[in-house]
Amino acid sequence: MRVLPLVLILSAVTLPCSAETILKSEPLALAPYEVAYVHDASCPVGKVLKVTGAIRGLHRKRACVTLSAEQASLAATTSAEQASLATATP
Repeated sequence: MRVLPLVLILSAVTLPCSAETILKSEPLALAPYEVAYVHDASCPVGKVLKVTGAIRGLHRKRACVTLSAEQASLAATTSAEQASLATATP
């Protein structure tokens, strides 16, 4: 009987951690070797900017990476919505 509640609690904790959050802007503070994904205009459609934190005195690593199919469709939809909003405003 104790196993079922333990499994439920463990799955509730691990599932949100496995999702990759895509930020709208690059964070100011980023721990060394911490990774943040940023929706940036410098990367082509279907890719996001992967920013990796560095130790003090070194520069962060930045690279455009491909998203999974599910996230790529979300990013394409988001960029299409932003483009339509930009052209619709006078």
